[in-house]
Amino acid sequence: MQVNVTVDCTPEEARRFLGLPDVSQANEIYGKALADAMKGVGSFDQLQEMAKQIAPMGQFGLKLFQQMLESGAAMSGATGKGKSRD
Repeated sequence: MQVNVTVDCTPEEARRFLGLPDVSQANEIYGKALADAMKGVGSFDQLQEMAKQIAPMGQFGLKLFQQMLESGAAMSGATGKGKSRD
């Protein structure tokens, strides 16, 4: 037996329902700081150095995150291979 549930709500409603904190103000501050920092970037080398400061784990962090997502998908049995979601 398979049961599908569709929930129609805004991201704000979902955030409140799940009890997650409101980080919109922090996101606005971060976005403004990032935009201000990008104004001073004049070359690819400066951009690369800024990216290293923003994401200190760089490629390793992205690979670790990818592995975590793949492990979660494997545990749930939802690999997406050969299955149609019609």
